[in-house]
Amino acid sequence: MKKLKFLFIGIVSGLAFSLTSCSSNNDNSVDNKKEAEQHNDAKFDNKSEKDAQFDVDAADISLTETILAQLAEKNASMSDTKELAMMMDKDHKKAYDDLAPLAAKKTITIPTAMSESSQKDYNNLMEKRGNDFDKKYCDMMVSGHKDAIDKFEKASKDAVDPDIQAWATNMLPTLRKHLDMAMNFQEKCKNLK
Repeated sequence: MKKLKFLFIGIVSGLAFSLTSCSSNNDNSVDNKKEAEQHNDAKFDNKSEKDAQFDVDAADISLTETILAQLAEKNASMSDTKELAMMMDKDHKKAYDDLAPLAAKKTITIPTAMSESSQKDYNNLMEKRGNDFDKKYCDMMVSGHKDAIDKFEKASKDAVDPDIQAWATNMLPTLRKHLDMAMNFQEKCKNLK
């Protein structure tokens, strides 16, 4: 009887959580990157679809960097790595918080959770310990920010929507600062054993 009572409470709690989660999402945010891409494909023509894809990618980048940074804040062994992680966490949370209302204004759907590939990267990083963790995190930040800068530079030149173009342009100095810092810490990590 006790087991049945706990099962019932668990089901009701799960249902309540699901309903709360569903009601907090609006039409412009979905759980994952694939769903966001599908929503946008149905809404936009080719030119506008590229802007929407950039917003989806930018949201995924910020979500990923924030979550990886939070892991690094807990698990990094070097104070430099923790410092890098705190900066990433703060700046990418702000980037996502700035992007979300812009995307909503443009009726672009963005994800609210990391993509599957980002989740795999997170799981891989989570398995690392000590200096191996710091090295892997710094390597990921360098690689990720090189890719992000490429996407943001392209959007700063090619975005059709002037607001999206301006947002991408305004983000570039922060991303370059992140890359410089990550590369400096990556060098320090090379000497670790």
